[in-house]
Amino acid sequence: MRRWGMLWAIVFAVSGAIACTSINAPAAGVLYEKDSLFGRVTVKEDEAGFRSLHFGRDGARQSVVRPGDPEHLELPYARVAMAGLALASGVQRVLIIGLGGGTLPSFLRRHYPGAQIDVVDIDPEVINVAKRFFEFREDSRMRAHLADGRTFIESVRQPYDIVFLDAFGSDSVPERLTTVEFLRAVRNAVAPGGVVVGNVWGPYSNRLYNSMVRTYRETFDDFAVLDVKGAGNKILLALPRRQGLDRKQLLERVRQLSVAQTFRFDLVELVEFGYEREPEHPDTGTILRDRNLGRLE
Repeated sequence: MRRWGMLWAIVFAVSGAIACTSINAPAAGVLYEKDSLFGRVTVKEDEAGFRSLHFGRDGARQSVVRPGDPEHLELPYARVAMAGLALASGVQRVLIIGLGGGTLPSFLRRHYPGAQIDVVDIDPEVINVAKRFFEFREDSRMRAHLADGRTFIESVRQPYDIVFLDAFGSDSVPERLTTVEFLRAVRNAVAPGGVVVGNVWGPYSNRLYNSMVRTYRETFDDFAVLDVKGAGNKILLALPRRQGLDRKQLLERVRQLSVAQTFRFDLVELVEFGYEREPEHPDTGTILRDRNLGRLE
């Protein structure tokens, strides 16, 4: 009996050690995990060498990079978002709200080496992993600002040529970055010849989508939507001027941009596929306002 008792004790001890290891050890493919003030930040790498940023181990991919190749845009929304560049009268000053893995600023730095690029993120851990795992590098003309995106926007004194709104929590755009009051501050932060590019989830996974669209249309003088092929994202293009953002005009500008910048992907085809001049349900949704934060529907 003593012998069997010792044997079972060994079995239980080994089983306990295995259980503790499985709980605490990183999952296969996980390079890094750490809790921040805003949730868990996870970095993964797949068998092909692509690295991805997630909020939570099983959260959606926030950014994907191929190390050593800043020209590569893996996520479809990032490629479509480049259409906004075709609508800016110049690309000298760029603001990006939401750093993620630094995919967008690194790509823009490659194509616009003389531009001033400011990137804002509220989470210090996101900035840490972007530099440590995603090859995001600050320089004299590109800076990562640890700040609340809305507060930063509201303090802008010198307008930007293009503003990318790409801030996401674990599953959606933070509500305080969707209201008409916020978008009015964004409009004040963009130059008269500039453009605002918003990345949002589409109506199938975003209960506020129709209201977001209506709020953009209320705030800006011209507006169009680009559906993202193969993804649930929508790219919103908003202008502080009336320009007549018809499909033909946008495609011609995108062609000129693509020739000048020699993107690896076919931006014209992406815009041809995704162009939506009018919202699918123009009379639905409400204007999102600060006073309703926390109970937006």
